[in-house]
Amino acid sequence: MEIIQCLHAAVLVSNLERSEHFYGEVLGLAKVDRSLKYPGAWYQVGDFQIHLIVDSEITPQLHNREKLGRNRHIAFSVANIDEAKQQLLAHGCEVQMSASGRAAIFTHDPDGNVIEISGG
Repeated sequence: MEIIQCLHAAVLVSNLERSEHFYGEVLGLAKVDRSLKYPGAWYQVGDFQIHLIVDSEITPQLHNREKLGRNRHIAFSVANIDEAKQQLLAHGCEVQMSASGRAAIFTHDPDGNVIEISGG
């Protein structure tokens, strides 16, 4: 097998409206106009997609709150990490600097799904 591209990641969320605000407004991802047969939303990131799938039964699972990067997470690259940090803080998001010292920050969505933002 030769895997040639990663197509999408599915993220479980409990409240679609709250999650759409986070992924669309806070992170600024472009929503894909798509008719779904289940509650959810898709967002485009370059050639990659994030699929939000509603599951009202999920519970947040942050295994390591002190170091968010040591939880399951999705990583994005940004042109300006300082602007990204300010945008997250302006929306009241928790922000942690990478413990490794590299130009990366960690936050999480309303359901505790961890997001890494790395400087480009």
